[in-house]
Amino acid sequence: MKLVNHLLCITFLFFANNSKAQYNYPPTKETPVTDTYFGTKIVDNYRWLEDLTKPDVQAWFKAQANFSNSIISKINGRDTLFNRMKQIQKMGGDNFGSIVQRGETYFYVKTKKEEHLSKLYYRTAPLGKETLLFDPETFKKGTQIINFEPSNDGKLVAMSLAQGGAEICDIRILNVSDKTLLADVLNPIWSEFTFQFTADNKALFYSKMSSADKLSDDLLKNMEARLHTLGTTMSKDKILASRKNNPELNILIEQFPMIDYSSTGKYVFMMLGSVKNEILAYYAPVAALSDEKINWKPLINFNDEITAFYVFGDQLFFLTHKNASNFKIGVTDVNKPDFENAKMVVAQSDKVIRGIQKTKNYIIYSLSDGINQDKYQIDVKTLAIKKVPLPLGMNGTSSLNPEESDRILTYNNSWLNPLTISEYDAKSGSISKSNWFDMSGNYPDYHKEFAVKEVEVKSHDGIMVPLSIIYPKNIKFDGNTPCYITGYGAYGSSTLPYFIDNSAAFIEQGCIMAFAHVRGGAEKGEAWHQGGMKESKPNTWKDFIACAEYLVSEKYTSSQKLIGNGISMGGILIGRAITERPDLFAVAISEVGETNVLRSEITPNGSNQIPEVGTLQNEKDAKSIIEMDAQSKVQKGVKYPAVLIRCGMNDPRVIPWMPGKFAAALQNASSSNKPVLLYTDYENGHFTSDLDITYREQADMFAFALWQVGHSKFQPKK
Repeated sequence: MKLVNHLLCITFLFFANNSKAQYNYPPTKETPVTDTYFGTKIVDNYRWLEDLTKPDVQAWFKAQANFSNSIISKINGRDTLFNRMKQIQKMGGDNFGSIVQRGETYFYVKTKKEEHLSKLYYRTAPLGKETLLFDPETFKKGTQIINFEPSNDGKLVAMSLAQGGAEICDIRILNVSDKTLLADVLNPIWSEFTFQFTADNKALFYSKMSSADKLSDDLLKNMEARLHTLGTTMSKDKILASRKNNPELNILIEQFPMIDYSSTGKYVFMMLGSVKNEILAYYAPVAALSDEKINWKPLINFNDEITAFYVFGDQLFFLTHKNASNFKIGVTDVNKPDFENAKMVVAQSDKVIRGIQKTKNYIIYSLSDGINQDKYQIDVKTLAIKKVPLPLGMNGTSSLNPEESDRILTYNNSWLNPLTISEYDAKSGSISKSNWFDMSGNYPDYHKEFAVKEVEVKSHDGIMVPLSIIYPKNIKFDGNTPCYITGYGAYGSSTLPYFIDNSAAFIEQGCIMAFAHVRGGAEKGEAWHQGGMKESKPNTWKDFIACAEYLVSEKYTSSQKLIGNGISMGGILIGRAITERPDLFAVAISEVGETNVLRSEITPNGSNQIPEVGTLQNEKDAKSIIEMDAQSKVQKGVKYPAVLIRCGMNDPRVIPWMPGKFAAALQNASSSNKPVLLYTDYENGHFTSDLDITYREQADMFAFALWQVGHSKFQPKK
């Protein structure tokens, strides 16, 4: 992280007892603006910080960054944590990202154990000599590979590239034979958008944003699904679906059309994406791509509650939670879809079906109890089901070439077991550890040092909430151990067991790390998700509070040693946890957090969040949003915990002024004499794939937290 230094000369005084200090923050004026939401008045003293183009706002952020850096740089132990994370990275060996196959060639991104950025490589069987295809650092400083997709013949690779951790990308196309880039440049592209080559490899399906300005209200609105013919300019692209070109589809301004295409299939599909997990999809025969305008036929509606589907010939396999909170899998005819009366291939059970994938002849699905995840395969011709022979643990899979092969990669790990990759052939049933893609490394045996406990905690309404606790075996359960608890609780996204790797650097300090599986996620199915959204959103932070209270009551830690964390939409969780129970936490870390939900709807990414949090145009939703909003709950004179608030100035998901305003409110309100720091990254956005930046930020946040809970190794330099 690079902070702007020497903007202001900041002075601060440490008392003899460093656990309490008086901080002379950069001054933040209060200019009250009052809004009325269906009769409820809310005063916002920091509305002026929302205009990031104004010099005084820019100066305020730089002063905050300088102030935070002047304090964090004096904390002992932060370099020790960073260096330990780098050591752990090297123990794990090379880190592989996406791996796909075309013919006998494997394409993949990899971060070598001594490097900090992913590069694109390929290997070709049987010899498997590795060849570097594209190094983003030699292309342009600050470039990161976000996604890639090889052509069907493996002669070209399309890549989405971003600068400085931003999420607004260019698509460039690489010629594999000579490693040169074609002249085609497609932009602006959102980082999560997929793209695919046509069957003849002469064109590319992609979705185009309407603006590249991260502060523009149109950033994530009025998007277009396009077909680009290689060797032509973007102005000649064919628009396949858009709000303007397809008024008959009633596309909402915030919905983004995306094309899903199979090079061996009979149909082309168009989905209207949003934060909703449920799918809204249309289809047309592949031949319609040559029509002047495609006549998109309805296929899947939101009320079908389908979250994934794949088509084999005319068979449409789908995953749905309709009348099945733990999900079920069915099959119907793509030309006459009848989801209500479809044949159920896999019925709902007491375990959750977490997702489906396809190979050439099989559907692969996951069945999870929240801790372990098994894999099964469905023969699409006979509907016979077979369990994939994988070891116990959290098993993931990815298809190497779903159009032409039944081979998949399997990923097995748990909290204390490093990731191992195997190759599995669904047709033959053979499985073997991958010779080329090995990430298991040479870690210490964490089972000897650490223990894992999975418990369920009674929440405020009697609901039992899963809590994962990882701790050193030699700790005393006397309440004196620092404990870091994190949670998320949104979009039906679950925190499943994963190898702790660099987090071990924190636990090795004699600390505990805990994961609260709060409502809003999907650890217990779709009902768990719906139990933490809109009017039920308070369950998210109340579940988190209940888990924190359990850790205190069971003497894992105490409120003087407890560190709470929330990231992104988890900003609601941590923001409301400390405004509702400021006495429960010694430290709070809010990373790129959604802490001012009342103003979210006016941000570039705001309309996308309506399905999850609601809209201020609706009285019932407005009441819920007021309750979610952490900034408006900050009260002067309250003793808030020490708080570190991270924001990225290139962040279009959670606009930087949102965490900035939360920091301002806490700095002007807290009477605890504990620091409130705005940790500002000027080179990155919501996240980054640069491991050095990731490790530095984690080391700084951990060091700040350990300083504030009194850890002897992390006190400021005198």
